[in-house]
Amino acid sequence: MTTAAAPPRVPEAIHRRRWAILCTLVLALLVVVLDNSILNVAMKTIATPAPVGLGATQSDLEWSINSYTLVFAGLLFTSGLLGDRFGRKRALLAGMVVFGIASLLSALAGTPGQLVGFRALMGVGAALAMPATLAIIMNVFERSEQPKAIGIWAGAVGLAIAIGPITGGVLIEHFWWGSVFLINVPIVIVAVIAMVLLVPESKDPNPGRLDPVGVLLSIIGLVALIYGIIKGGELADFTDVQAWGPVLVGLVALAAFVWFERRTAHPALDVTWFRNKVFSASVVVVGVVFFALMGVSFFGVFYIQSVRGYSALQAGLLMLPLAAAQLLFAPRARLVVDRFGVAATAAVGMLLIAAGFVGYAVLTATTPIWVLIVLGLLMGAGMAHVMPPVTVAIMGSLPREKAGAGSAVNNTFRQVGGSLGVAVLGAVLSTVYRDHMSDTLAQLPAELRDKAGESLEATLAVAGRMGPKGAALLAPADDAFISAMHVVASLSAGITVVGALIAWFLLPRKAAGPTGGPGAGAAEVADRRESAVAEA
Repeated sequence: MTTAAAPPRVPEAIHRRRWAILCTLVLALLVVVLDNSILNVAMKTIATPAPVGLGATQSDLEWSINSYTLVFAGLLFTSGLLGDRFGRKRALLAGMVVFGIASLLSALAGTPGQLVGFRALMGVGAALAMPATLAIIMNVFERSEQPKAIGIWAGAVGLAIAIGPITGGVLIEHFWWGSVFLINVPIVIVAVIAMVLLVPESKDPNPGRLDPVGVLLSIIGLVALIYGIIKGGELADFTDVQAWGPVLVGLVALAAFVWFERRTAHPALDVTWFRNKVFSASVVVVGVVFFALMGVSFFGVFYIQSVRGYSALQAGLLMLPLAAAQLLFAPRARLVVDRFGVAATAAVGMLLIAAGFVGYAVLTATTPIWVLIVLGLLMGAGMAHVMPPVTVAIMGSLPREKAGAGSAVNNTFRQVGGSLGVAVLGAVLSTVYRDHMSDTLAQLPAELRDKAGESLEATLAVAGRMGPKGAALLAPADDAFISAMHVVASLSAGITVVGALIAWFLLPRKAAGPTGGPGAGAAEVADRRESAVAEA
């Protein structure tokens, strides 16, 4: 008895333009991810009094970033559900239009408060668009090509993170601060036109009844959790009630969400997905990768600019090796997975990232700059062999009609992991830095002592105001920061090794097979059943 091959799931008309569709989705992804990294370069200019900037305070600057992160992370899951129910193309277009309008408003903001509000609106647009990009990929590519497409998608994320500071540096050098937002508008216009012409609509054919209670609990839980994490990072003290209070509220709301979803007849999220060890391990690995990576990007910028004295543009250029490695290896990671399996590929990729952190743990103020380039290539290659296979594992373990929800869960864990990385590792960096500077700062006047101890940048600012007397602070500040960086890099390396162990023991040894063999995921089995029923 012979088994006929399953017919293609994707209509021929869509299949022919799949790569053009992917390019359009990558364009949307680039503008959303690039925006957060491009803003960092404009911070000092925005803090400058008008007419050059907005005269933003440190708190204003922090919330111009955090308002976006808070809304983006809080709405990701809900946006994925809306895309599955009402149409992923609609969600993508709505997200891009909102993002474009909010970018224009941000560029024209006249006060720091307006900028914070418009940045939050940009977060709404990004949350609508981001899950839809990955969900559409799962519906326009046949399963055999999905790993390559997801590899390109993952590489685009790395590219956006790297080119953001470069783009921002060029714009700030030649135009006013609002140009870092205004540049989004023409890109969004081109992307929207391409989406209308190329991207097909797809949605869950049987979405079931709405689950407003579950959706509300998920939003409350994620927003409160992320807010508490951000606040703890700002205060460098997670024992403060302003930090642990919201975190507790968020955890309670998320626990109530899980309890409710297990008992309702029409859950927003099928929590039984997490019983699948491949799904659970994959989302944990995603969170661990971004926990560590966002931490290193946090201290890496200060090391390159403040300790080594490079400009923002030069610092951005030094991020290019990380992006180049991802662009080179991510689309080809599927070939490694085919040969060695998901578990081995992801575990070795995590170990490469850990090795990069070990490199950061031994850097000094005089280390040759080519070492940073090698570390960037090493970590980029590691990420390229982690993100595509675990993303494929997440999406492949779910029915394709739930692609939006699966993409949202993937992005939510990534965002929560990244926020935790910045907050926790940032707090560790600040604490160790202050401890190492305590004796030096004790010699300063009381009114300068606390301010100078906040961070390396704050110490350098105080030293600049003190004139020649401030020169005595520079060498101790560099030494204290490098010591703190070594602690954070070592901690990141340890966390990444734990992620490697999770990948090795819990991810599948083989890639999902195309014919339903031992490696086939539940989603692929479901697809073949659909095809069999259709043929019958």
